[in-house]
Amino acid sequence: MTEETPGFEEKPDVPSGAAPDDADAAGATPSANAAEEGPAAPAGDATAQIAGLTAQLDQARTALGERTADLQRLQAEYQNYRRRVERDRVTVKEIAVANLLTELLPVLDDIGRAREHGELVGGFKSVAESLETVAAKMGLQQFGKEGEPFDPTIHEALMHSYAPDVTETTCVAILQPGYRIGERTIRPARVAVAEPQPGAAPAAQAAPKEEQQKPADEESGGPEEG
Repeated sequence: MTEETPGFEEKPDVPSGAAPDDADAAGATPSANAAEEGPAAPAGDATAQIAGLTAQLDQARTALGERTADLQRLQAEYQNYRRRVERDRVTVKEIAVANLLTELLPVLDDIGRAREHGELVGGFKSVAESLETVAAKMGLQQFGKEGEPFDPTIHEALMHSYAPDVTETTCVAILQPGYRIGERTIRPARVAVAEPQPGAAPAAQAAPKEEQQKPADEESGGPEEG
C-alpha cells in the first residue's frame, strides 16, 4: 500500500516558468477586469471637439475670402494694365502717323500750288492725286476757307487789314491750308485777316437809323417856307 505523507496538500499545476502570482491572475474573473477599467468619456469632450472643428472651418473660410479678394484685385489690375497698354499703343500709332504726314505737308503744298496754276497735268496729276488719296485714308483732313471767322486755335494770321464790309475778324485769304488728324491739329491754317473799320457802325445798325430819320422828317411836314 502507498503511504501518504501527512501535512501536504495538492496544488494545481503551474507552468515551470511562471511566477506564483500568475496563477492567481489566470483565475481572475472577467468582472474583476471590467471593474479595473476607467469610466466612459464624458459628453463635454465631444462638444469641445466640435467647437475646435468649427473654429478651424471658420479660419479656412476667412483664408478663402482673403485669397478670393487678392485674386479679384489682381484681375482688376491686369485689366487696367491691358487698357493702359492698348491706349499707349494707339497713341504711339497716332504720333507716328502724324509725324509721317507732317513731313508730307510741303509736298501737298506744292501739289496745291501746281493745281492753282494749271500745272497739274499728265502723269504728275495721277501721282499727286494718288498721294492725296493715301493721305486722306490715313486720316489727314484739310481745312481753312475764305470768309470764315478767325479762330486763333486753328488759324495763324500772317496779314492784317481793315475792311468796311466785315462785322468781325474774318479770314479773307488762305495763304496756306491747315491740316488735322481727327481732333488733333498738326498745322494751323495761315491766313490773311480783316477787321471792321475802327469806329465804323455795322451796316445792319446804320440802316434802321436812316429809316427812323425819314419818318421824322415826313411828320414835320418838310422844311418850313420863309
